[in-house]
Amino acid sequence: MIGIVRLALAGLMAITAMGTARAEGALKARIGVLRLSSSAPVFIAQDKGYFREAGLDVELKFFDAAQPIAVATTSGDIDFGVTAFTAGLYNLAGKGVLKVIGGMSREKAGYPLIGYFASNNAYASGLKTPKDLAGKRVAMTQVGSSFHYSLGLLADKYGFKLADVKIVPLQSLSNAAAALKGETVDAALLPISTARKLMDDGGAKFLGWVGDETPWQLGAVFASPKTLTNKVLVTKLLGAVAKADREYHDVILAAMKDGVAPINDKTKPLLEIIAKYTNLPVEQVVGNCAYIDPDGKLDVKNVDNQIKWLQEQGFADKGFDANAIIAKEFVKAD
Repeated sequence: MIGIVRLALAGLMAITAMGTARAEGALKARIGVLRLSSSAPVFIAQDKGYFREAGLDVELKFFDAAQPIAVATTSGDIDFGVTAFTAGLYNLAGKGVLKVIGGMSREKAGYPLIGYFASNNAYASGLKTPKDLAGKRVAMTQVGSSFHYSLGLLADKYGFKLADVKIVPLQSLSNAAAALKGETVDAALLPISTARKLMDDGGAKFLGWVGDETPWQLGAVFASPKTLTNKVLVTKLLGAVAKADREYHDVILAAMKDGVAPINDKTKPLLEIIAKYTNLPVEQVVGNCAYIDPDGKLDVKNVDNQIKWLQEQGFADKGFDANAIIAKEFVKAD
């Protein structure tokens, strides 16, 4: 009997040692993200152990705006960034210190993500739809941000001058939301996760979704050239994210109807993971599921259009295009 116990203990110790060895041999990676559903596959891969299964020890670092993620990637504070395209990100990539390695979120009709919201006073004064934003004070995180580009696309669609809009850059989503609630701006572009509480509390009015107005490739996965020299690390990370991309698409996005995901036995576990990392209740997450290509593809043509638009506006440096900033050996082009 004692011999059997000893064998069992020895087996348990061997299993524990193997697990420890695997953990010690794992490749470490720091990923910068926002607490938004647009990073849902990253949260799923982390929570369900897909990174760990790939031999990675991943640490998620959270930010409150997109541009600081790009800066942190170039400085080496993080190894990978997952966030929206911005003029600042493009400028860094144009200098060769960042490379795009995969697609992430997209603005797409039927999938609420970023919205146009009006202050109560502005709404009462006639600001009822996105096309009414001409001449208004509009809050966003930064000049040249994804929000700025969205507004530029809107101006092109409805034929008003972007120059006639007073852009109020407030550096963070929380600052933009506070300005809208405090009536110091007429409107703001905000992710629904940030705007939901404002609307529920009666602090803002909904005008429309960017995805319904002007669909485009919003986000991507990127890294510094130094990180890209470790091809094993990059390949393992993208493989784990791709597994989560497919699961997120097939389980949650495929079940959505009228912009809302159902809560059932199949979707609930993933919705709870997203809720955990976005600090939102599941009941809010269901209406806040960003579209992500199931294969992690990047709309390269749209990325090129973004760069050209930002260059024409003077937000991005001249002399580079999408081909110059994409790591073609990793990117799946759409």
